[in-house]
Amino acid sequence: MTEPTSPQSLPSLPSAPSPSATEGEDFTERLLGRPLALRRREVSAGAEVSLASARRFWHALGFPVVDTDDELFTAADVEALRAMADLVREGLLDETTALSLTRAFARSTDRLAGWQSQLIAEAVEADMTSALAAGGEGDSPESRAVPNHQTAVETANRLAVLTDRLEPLLVYAWRRHLSATVSRMLADADPESYGMTKMRSVGFADLVNFTALVRKMSERDLARLVSRFEALSADVITAHGGRLIKTVGDEVLFTTVTAAPAAAVALDLLDAMNDDDVLPEARVGMARGPIISRLGDVFGTTVNRASRLTAVAQAGTVVVDATMARELATLSGFELTGQRRRILRGVGPVSPSVLRRAPTTGRR
Repeated sequence: MTEPTSPQSLPSLPSAPSPSATEGEDFTERLLGRPLALRRREVSAGAEVSLASARRFWHALGFPVVDTDDELFTAADVEALRAMADLVREGLLDETTALSLTRAFARSTDRLAGWQSQLIAEAVEADMTSALAAGGEGDSPESRAVPNHQTAVETANRLAVLTDRLEPLLVYAWRRHLSATVSRMLADADPESYGMTKMRSVGFADLVNFTALVRKMSERDLARLVSRFEALSADVITAHGGRLIKTVGDEVLFTTVTAAPAAAVALDLLDAMNDDDVLPEARVGMARGPIISRLGDVFGTTVNRASRLTAVAQAGTVVVDATMARELATLSGFELTGQRRRILRGVGPVSPSVLRRAPTTGRR
């Protein structure tokens, strides 16, 4: 990111507004917070890097290359590129690491932007539906995978108003999660245990009969069900100090450092699903052992074992592997019932146990 400037193409932002797209350009400038006044070479020169280096930076941000020299950039683009280039020039990062960090920001914020835009769009549609109903103008509109033009414009308007208010929350949340991640890293920094891996309790929770629900529900209702499942799961997992790794449709993957919080998460999740009038029953599979953490995800045999155990669990039950069962057996408040030995595909033989609360205890 530090070599002299050379005449090579630089990618633009994800979409270039056409001269006739006044409305779209207005929203772009409002959301970016700066006017679109710079060309690619001006960005490169302002950051004092070559076009080739700038190109790699924009690629890392996930933006495509276009052959145009229109004014598609703002002063913020110069500042961001210069900031990353300075980290390399000052020796704080090598270029490979700087680009990898940029990709991490890009992947996370791309998903975040899509998620938040969808939430606002759903709120806008709900407001419009309420207004129509209040005016006696008919029933709710049919579900749409993509919002109509009126909804999209109002969503863009609301996001433009909210952006400056939400930006500090993004930085705050990032710093808080960074602090928590560093604390976990320091706690794991024992050279005598597991080398590159960490000991974790891993759990998968999924909704029962989800495929049948997909066939029966509208897109809107299905989206609301999945959102509710994710929100409820996140609340339960974080309440017990766990970490929600990811959600994939009807499935949630979480980890905890020790076994007891994982057991509490699993049992509370089942109770929460059972108490909910919208969500179907859930089932949970859990395993304990070394994992590999990479790119915000977790991998390894322990993760695979937890996933396979979920598939063999009955609705409304928690199934754990032998390692987790041994640790939980020494704790009060839990009851374990051994099951027959199984051969799980891709995992091998396991001796699962069904986990329940001990009869004399309430929720942990």
